[in-house]
Amino acid sequence: MSVAPKASTPTWPIPPEGGWTADDLDRLPNLPPHTELIDGSLVFVSPQTIFHERAIDFFKWQLQSLAPADLEVFREFTIDLDNQNRPEPDVVVVHGDVVEDPEQTRFPAEAVVLAIEVVSEDSVSRDRETKPLKYARAKIPHYWRVENEKGRAAVHAFELEPTTGTYTSVGIFRERMKMDVPFPVDLDLTQIRTRHTDKQ
Repeated sequence: MSVAPKASTPTWPIPPEGGWTADDLDRLPNLPPHTELIDGSLVFVSPQTIFHERAIDFFKWQLQSLAPADLEVFREFTIDLDNQNRPEPDVVVVHGDVVEDPEQTRFPAEAVVLAIEVVSEDSVSRDRETKPLKYARAKIPHYWRVENEKGRAAVHAFELEPTTGTYTSVGIFRERMKMDVPFPVDLDLTQIRTRHTDKQ
């Protein structure tokens, strides 16, 4: 006697009516690392490239050494924009007074000074269009988008224009990034590369 195979139960979460909320990210079991919430939908990330990893490391450690004492720098940490949007910038600079608890999993948008996204193949439209729009609406004053140009970094820097509530470009930087805001930085972007290129 043949037994029909049981229909497999979906292993991915089924969204409730109206979509997921920011609080659901902390409650849903077995979510992949670095899951984001965009417009009530869960967004899963692709495996990281070496460029992506090195760029995040570079900005995390450089900014940590340059930021004033009242600011803190984190990599891949979610921020609450609203009930349906809880993205995870690759690097985020926040006011230190919101870093309250070792078990904390997110920061409020109003505490964010700078959000940085390193563009990957699956995040192009989110990093160039969706996220900057949402970050600007949440009044995050500075946004940097890091593009991979044949293995070298190009940083597109934006500042919130208070009268329009939108970002305005304040420069594109390729080899050296020198800026006074949100605090003085002078960065050698040529350091963002694979080690073997140093030997060539």
